[in-house]
Amino acid sequence: MVAYTLSILAAVGAVALTALVFRRVRTTAGEDREPDGPSAAHSGAMLSAMFLLVFAIAIIVPWTTADSARLNTHAESQAAVDAYWAASALPGSAPQEVRRSLRDYVSFVVKDEWPLMAEGRMHPVGAERLDDLRGRVNTLRAANDQEEDAKAAVLEHLSAISTARAQRSADADARPPAGLLYLTVLTGILVIVFPFLAGARPRLPAILPLVATAALVGFGTYLTFDISRAFAGPLAVHADAFRGALEEFTRINGGM
Repeated sequence: MVAYTLSILAAVGAVALTALVFRRVRTTAGEDREPDGPSAAHSGAMLSAMFLLVFAIAIIVPWTTADSARLNTHAESQAAVDAYWAASALPGSAPQEVRRSLRDYVSFVVKDEWPLMAEGRMHPVGAERLDDLRGRVNTLRAANDQEEDAKAAVLEHLSAISTARAQRSADADARPPAGLLYLTVLTGILVIVFPFLAGARPRLPAILPLVATAALVGFGTYLTFDISRAFAGPLAVHADAFRGALEEFTRINGGM
């Protein structure tokens, strides 16, 4: 924070020093007092460019995170389906137990965990259930190579689920830097009030474009906050992939 403050002060100081030097050196230069003068035009263009740059970053970062999170949910749900298939060759009653645990885990993610992810949190019970299932599969005694291969395959798919879950936790907690969002607000406000700061005093109908611009800038700035989380807002990633996995479980069981 101190570095940011010092950088702002340094920039302001550079402008003040430059203005003082040119005032003393170029004594014949005319005064720039008009709202549409060179200084106002340059500053307005730079403010607009800065706002567009910050606004673009504030939109692109959450959009990219949401796309990545959506792909990751498909990877996690597909790993659950693959584990469900592989469990059929496990020894004894393990296939039924493992499949029931997988169904319970996916149902838990959809019903109990997904609402928390909109707030950037994960339910701790989900990781406990997955670890418990991996531990139970790991202790199974295989009687032949087929059962041993099935056990290894299930553990591999469970490991993939765990990895995807860890990434989902990171995606749920991810947000653009707070400074970026507040910089969007600051530059948006400056873009709106700059004509008045430059000395312009518009009257109807000239003020109508300014009102429309202010409305659009305000909406865009609100949007950057509204989409800042991958599992909330207009770009929210939904649990469709996991619901599809539950339907696939039913199909594998022959509709049961």
